[in-house]
Amino acid sequence: KEIGQSSLFDGKPESCPSWLSVNGEDLASGDRLMFLPCGLKAGSSITVVGTPRYAHQEYVPQLVKTRGGNGLVMVSQFMVELQGLQSVDGEAPPKILHLNPRLKGDWSRKPVIEHNTCYRMHWGTAQRCDGLPSKDDEDMLVDGYRRCEKWIRNDVVDSKESKTTSWFGRFIGRAQKPEVTWPFPFAEGRLFILTLRAGVDGYHIIVGGRHVTSFAYRTGFSLEDATGLAIKGDVDIHSVYATSLPTSHPSFSPQRVLEMSPKWKASPLPKRSIRLFIGILSATNHFAERMAVRQTWMQSSAIKSLDVVVRFFVALNPRKEVNAVLKKEAAYFGDIVILPFMDRYELVVLKTIAICEFGVQNVTAAYIMKCDDDTFVRVDSVLKQIDRISPKRSLYMGNLNLLHRPLRNGKWAVTYEEWPEEVYPPYANGPGYIISSDIAKFIVSQHADQKLRLFKMEDVSMGMWVEQFNQSTTVQYSHSWKFCQYGCMVRHAVATSDDNRQLLSFVRTTLCTLPSSALYFRHVLPIFVRSSELQRVFSVELQPSVAKIQIVL
Repeated sequence: KEIGQSSLFDGKPESCPSWLSVNGEDLASGDRLMFLPCGLKAGSSITVVGTPRYAHQEYVPQLVKTRGGNGLVMVSQFMVELQGLQSVDGEAPPKILHLNPRLKGDWSRKPVIEHNTCYRMHWGTAQRCDGLPSKDDEDMLVDGYRRCEKWIRNDVVDSKESKTTSWFGRFIGRAQKPEVTWPFPFAEGRLFILTLRAGVDGYHIIVGGRHVTSFAYRTGFSLEDATGLAIKGDVDIHSVYATSLPTSHPSFSPQRVLEMSPKWKASPLPKRSIRLFIGILSATNHFAERMAVRQTWMQSSAIKSLDVVVRFFVALNPRKEVNAVLKKEAAYFGDIVILPFMDRYELVVLKTIAICEFGVQNVTAAYIMKCDDDTFVRVDSVLKQIDRISPKRSLYMGNLNLLHRPLRNGKWAVTYEEWPEEVYPPYANGPGYIISSDIAKFIVSQHADQKLRLFKMEDVSMGMWVEQFNQSTTVQYSHSWKFCQYGCMVRHAVATSDDNRQLLSFVRTTLCTLPSSALYFRHVLPIFVRSSELQRVFSVELQPSVAKIQIVL
């Protein structure tokens, strides 16, 4: 539906407070929901002061069958949830973080802390902390913290062997780090101070000044969308404090980055055949990323001459006002294809199919390329790579992965239900790859006949489809290191940055043209920075992983 003049686009950028506080009475009168207008960012923290209520009886019918008895159980638990905006009428809003301390009433009969996410009524895999410390493996740590710390459990005692080993270590003079084991951090009727801090890789839960658990961010659940804090269950809340909040929402400030100039408008689609169609996957609120692409590599001569056509593929946002601005952006620049579904990581594969459809139906392209909106494409170099291949051959080109295995744990975990096979088919990395038009036509045809297998990782899906096509028509798999995804270097055809949420300036096109804050590049890049931006650049807190920053003026 049409929305009138939007303050998102035409007015001043919406400003949000950097901190918020609410007392228990006001929170209770507002359905125990605290509004965070601009969401959270890395470094934000929320402190909750409360007291768990004493356990009460609940009837659980399942217990009658499993344990016998009357099915009554003593329960004391509460939930602290970061919520997004409601996506579909009649459904609960997405739970970006579900933190559930269970003092009593868990099926294990032990106190536990459970973490999870939920989108459109579908829960993810729960992370349960039951007093046993989690592994210290690098892939299991979150910003260097354990996912679960240790606390006292009645059913776990130190073995005689461990005490003997400890005594022997002291006898031979081996240094021993003292270890203190604390009780479960929550108790009925006892006041607690819980701090939820947003880190770089996940959330960190601190109770009484002691780190208790950490929960890694899950794909598709972003901090900026955490616009509500809900506290439910058997707990009396005294006060809540939210600090270090973002003062503007990335989705709410497109006027800062969109330059409404005719020189950035896309040309109409040509009626003749073209050499290459490039489809760019983009999120609804990535106004800065799209503007950066328009002002840099979309100005190449091949695109200006219409030998190459580029379009952004964007799905819908839960925020209606953001969709309204997106519609204005699409109408003005003429380079956005809006897809009729909610933007979601698991549905990115549908964008890839849409790129194939556009490349063979809306334009007639010999080759189709998919890339992301944080990718810089040297169009001339890509065309040279294609010219080396016979036009009669079916082509799949990119930075190919062979015999890669699914990760069964961590941020990018894939369950056996999602992918039962032990290895993936050969596939090109997602930031950029090319297929010939016959492969694209096969994908579109199979999808129309509902025969196309879909997988949430779109680059693996493409490898799977190409492998299926290869069974009937020989495909030339062309591996090239020039399709790069770890920074920007000379002679690369494709490169990506780690973070280009904030547009500062542009790198020389003789090297690469990557819009971003250079503070988060993995490689040191010579960039030009406007003098007005210097204060903001150097006031940003550096991440520990950044080894060196060099700015050449």
